[in-house]
Amino acid sequence: MPRSIRYGDYVQAITVDSDQVGYTKLMTNPLFDHHGNEVAQKPEKLKLGGYDMYRLLQPYLSVRFLEQAKAVVPLAAYLGLFQLLVLNQSLQDSATLGLGLLAVMVGLMIFLEGLKLGLMPFGEIIGSQLPNKLPLTGVLFIAFLLGIGVTFAEPAIGALQVAGQIVDPKNAPYLYTLLNDRVDMTVLVVGVGVGLAAVLGTMRFIYNWSLKPLIYLSLLPCVLLTAYAFFDPDLRSVIGLAWDCGAVTTGPVTVPLVLALGIGVATAGGAGESKLQGFGIVTLASLFPIMAVLGLAIYWQVTVPVDTILAEAAAKQASLLASAAATGPVDWWTVSPGMEVVGGIRAIVPLVIFLMIVLFVVLRTKLPNAFIIYYGIFLSVVGMCLFSVGLTYGLSKLGDGAGGLVPGLFTAIESMPNSPLYAAGVGIFIAALFAWILGFGATLAEPALNALGVTVQDLTNGSFKKSMLMYSVSFGVAVGIMLGIVKLIFDFNILYILIPGYTLGLILTYLSTEEFVNVGWDSAGVTTGPVTVPLVLAMGLGFGKAVGAVEGFGILAAASICPIVSVLALGVFVQWKLKRENQRAQAEADAETRAVSIAHASIR
Repeated sequence: MPRSIRYGDYVQAITVDSDQVGYTKLMTNPLFDHHGNEVAQKPEKLKLGGYDMYRLLQPYLSVRFLEQAKAVVPLAAYLGLFQLLVLNQSLQDSATLGLGLLAVMVGLMIFLEGLKLGLMPFGEIIGSQLPNKLPLTGVLFIAFLLGIGVTFAEPAIGALQVAGQIVDPKNAPYLYTLLNDRVDMTVLVVGVGVGLAAVLGTMRFIYNWSLKPLIYLSLLPCVLLTAYAFFDPDLRSVIGLAWDCGAVTTGPVTVPLVLALGIGVATAGGAGESKLQGFGIVTLASLFPIMAVLGLAIYWQVTVPVDTILAEAAAKQASLLASAAATGPVDWWTVSPGMEVVGGIRAIVPLVIFLMIVLFVVLRTKLPNAFIIYYGIFLSVVGMCLFSVGLTYGLSKLGDGAGGLVPGLFTAIESMPNSPLYAAGVGIFIAALFAWILGFGATLAEPALNALGVTVQDLTNGSFKKSMLMYSVSFGVAVGIMLGIVKLIFDFNILYILIPGYTLGLILTYLSTEEFVNVGWDSAGVTTGPVTVPLVLAMGLGFGKAVGAVEGFGILAAASICPIVSVLALGVFVQWKLKRENQRAQAEADAETRAVSIAHASIR
């Protein structure tokens, strides 16, 4: 952006699409009493027609709606065209699908606006005042509870419950029970993991701890628990879910709220000017839920026999069949879309109640701009409900449909009578290319990635350009999603992707500077947005069901480690390039100094 502009250009810019209104038209005519004194008048209420309201709101809403449309529309168009042109399959219930996608865009727009106006001010106010009212232990306890609350409010967390409906309890009993009969406990322990990450992240903000040792210490229990689950046949199917949960939790609710609380505490404690401020919370919030889910799965294995899970699954199936056969009235909140509306309310309202208790009871502080904040909370609830409905009828349906049809490229499936369309090698190549393009395009469309790119460019004084970060992250996610699809096709364990990926990531972490470590490990979180997660998760589950895999998890886990590796590798290259340029400049300066010294000596 230029530092200065011509005054004529400025005048032209501010007069585009504007009207001038005279001051006299805005003021009422004065009235005088019989003594000649002016009588005070109560101004009339401003009356706006429908078109006036549209003109006022249109510039404001269009920008926010376009942000969501840029992420959803290209993905939907790509999947629809791929299904029509490559798979030769028509879109089923296209009208319902279109309305669902529209609900996703509108709901997410409203929800994010409500988050900014209503929920985030709570986090900032609480974070700035907690250290003055409570000791450090009390502050950390509030951060822990907040981490649990925001997990239930994450838009993408509902995708896990949808995913559990297609898991076969006979093939993966503990995966089934984690996502069905005990799904509330699963979400709770994921929240506990986020809460512990919030505690550690807050302490890091206060004491300016390095992220590197925290990564090493957090990955160690993740690896040990994963190794234990890998050697147990009943728990092996849970590994993909556990590592995917790390991606699901770092969404638009968790990161801003917990970050606002942590930075507020750090600023109040005098540590708010650190250049590490704002980084690391995403990394920790994606690693701790992995431990939590694996630990819960091991606990259920010890305490709940497989026969009990199968009996519960059979009873649930019988109950569903009985409900379907019943002719009596059905409660509206037990069926879609009423179920999604109730779920949206349950996700936001308890979190708001908790924040109010902290603010009014613990801190005994009034809420500034109360009307705007309550209005933001209302928008959050409405947006969450609308997004949940759109998730069921739009994103999840689109992803599941695409994932269920793509295997027809290389194998015979019931939904495609003319499958397979190609020879096995060619079909698998097209399926892998389809996944790569989907991951690359979906990541580039994430608004959070653009914001991270600007931050990184400023942090590195332009040596790590925004475009470099965006393309490296997008490339990494694309490779990760492609590897996840290949994992489902050949039915191998996700560890064969995670072990080399995290090993390489740790080596690059050791070689990188603190700034690049912060950026690299946090870059995985910005790729798992509320649009990408449900779509990729549904696609993976539909794909896994079509090819007969036990479970369809693991794609998000692969899509998280690959951008970390790609960004850290690029960071090491940038560091090496800068070091070489500095050495060259120093050598040239030394040569010039020697030449000047020789010239002076010859003159003497």
